[in-house]
Amino acid sequence: MSETASISSSIAARYAQALFDLSKEDSALATLEQDTDALSNALDASEELRAAIASPLHRREEMAGTMRALGDKAGLSQLTTNTLVLLAEKRRTFVLPQFVAALQARIVEEKGEVTADVISAKPLSDAQKSELAATLKQTVGKDIKLNSTVDERLIGGLVVKVGSRMIDTSIKTKLANLQNAMKEVG
Repeated sequence: MSETASISSSIAARYAQALFDLSKEDSALATLEQDTDALSNALDASEELRAAIASPLHRREEMAGTMRALGDKAGLSQLTTNTLVLLAEKRRTFVLPQFVAALQARIVEEKGEVTADVISAKPLSDAQKSELAATLKQTVGKDIKLNSTVDERLIGGLVVKVGSRMIDTSIKTKLANLQNAMKEVG
């Protein structure tokens, strides 16, 4: 891991732990989980937001206003919004993606769940997600929280990562394996 990435992760982890502890103390972990999901969705959906948090050109006051507006628009709790404003005032908004990931990890751990990263060729329906989560729960023995993304290059099938285990049933991988097998024959 590069030194810059390590520093960013360390900063994000400290802020995430502080917010997590305060939320737990206030018995507001469910609210924190909703806030974390909303932040994750906002970061995924807005290229403009990702560019703004990474840019060192914005003044502290501007970024604090942006974070306050983000909190209002996303319906975040006052505690989460205040933490985002603090990140802006301390010029730490660049760690927001790592901050969200650290919060998600703490929440999942607290709930006794395991996170499964699922990549599919097309969006999964709610029924497919619940069936996949139930199947993975039988295998892992814990409740599963799915983080699903779409990658059309897979053509079809799924790539599922649970901890250090990966299951790749994508057509893209099957075609690559077939191509390699044909090269070995010829």
